[in-house]
Order: sequence, then C-alpha cells, then structure tokens
Amino acid sequence: MAATRIQLCGRFVVRLDGRRVEAEFPGRQGRLAFAFLAVNRHRSVTRDELTDALWAEPGASDRLSPLLSKLRHVVPLEGRGEVRLALPDGAWVDVEAAAEGLHRAESAVARGDHAAAWGPGRVAQHIASRTFLAGEDAPWIDAQRRRLEEILVRSLELVGRACVAIGGGELDTAERAARQLIERAPYRESGHRLLMEALEARGNTAEALLVYDALRRRLRDELGAAPSSSTQAVHRRLLG
Repeated sequence: MAATRIQLCGRFVVRLDGRRVEAEFPGRQGRLAFAFLAVNRHRSVTRDELTDALWAEPGASDRLSPLLSKLRHVVPLEGRGEVRLALPDGAWVDVEAAAEGLHRAESAVARGDHAAAWGPGRVAQHIASRTFLAGEDAPWIDAQRRRLEEILVRSLELVGRACVAIGGGELDTAERAARQLIERAPYRESGHRLLMEALEARGNTAEALLVYDALRRRLRDELGAAPSSSTQAVHRRLLG
C-alpha cells in the first residue's frame, strides 16, 4: 500500500508518508485548496485559478497567501506565482485510480480478456460511486463529479460485459451492474442491452424481451424515437 494516499471521494482522508494529516489543514478553505491542487497535481496552478476555485466573490485574492502559507506547513507545495502539489512517486489519489481502472478495464475488454477487466473495472466503480467532496459546491467540483459519473457508468458497462462473457456465477454481477446502469442512465441503451444479454444467458428470455419492450415504449413515449439498430439486433436474436 502506498505511504501517501489521498481519498477525495466519500470520506476525506489524506495520508502523507503514512501519517494522517487532514485534521491539520487550515479549515474548510484549506481542504478545498488541497483538493483542487490534488486533482491538478500534474501541473502548476496559477494563483488566479486557485482563488476562483475557493471564493465565488470578487476581491478575494488577498486571502490566498495566508491560506497557502498555513497549508505549506502541512503538505509539500512548490512555487509562488504558480503552485503545485509535490507528491512523492507512487502516491495514490482515488480520482486518478478510478480513471486508471477504467482505462485498464477498457483495454482488457478490447483485447477480449474479460477476466482481466473485472478487477480494475470494479475499482473504478467502487471509487466513482462515492461523492466527490461531499457537502461542497463549486463549478470545478461539479465538473469533477460529472467526470466521475461518466467513469461510473462506463465501468458498470465494462464490468457487466465482462461478467456476461465469463458466465456462471458472474451473471448475477452482470445483472446487478445492468440494473444500476439503467437506474443512473435510463436513456443509455447499453444498460438495457446488457440486462437483456444477462437475462438471456441465464435462460430468462421472456424477461429479456420485457426489458426491450419497456425501453421501446419509453423511447417512443418520451422522445418519439425507436431503439438503436444494436438494441434491435439483440431483440431479433431473442425472438429467433
């Protein structure tokens, strides 16, 4: 386990060189400043960027220097005009781990190695399902939450596809992933196709057909549209 671990989703935890330090941050603004720098740790952040991220009202730039001065006593910051969080090699940041897990799962599915997709896909799913900086609100926080929501949706797709391919006891996981996906993104047809395929693999063809019919009616009634050709192909296979 990395000695430096940063958890921004769910419970806020910062462990530097094996020591918990989040209680030492200079208040709420100190936590937000650290989180912004952690999300952007691979580049230097301008003082204007950081000020805008922390305070919505104009004229707040004079508050930044005292805040950064206090934060430097807790975490390794580099630069003055531009600031960067200087974490050691091997540092683990949960939002980065989610993106990396999704990438690894996508690569595994692309090469047909569904067993290798399961683990990293579940890592991405587990992290992205927790709220980023719970209780806080800012445009950059909302943008990060949207990125994590897309990671979650995509990881549900990948884990579900992998579990259908693996079969056996993993079909239960595939069905759960598909139902979660439909709940979070009801107009994303991939979730409905995944549920149809999971039910088909379990021998529940009639239920799979009901899933298609529910999707068809929703698209017709709410959007005036029909299922895509990919979804219709699954439907034809079920009928056949």
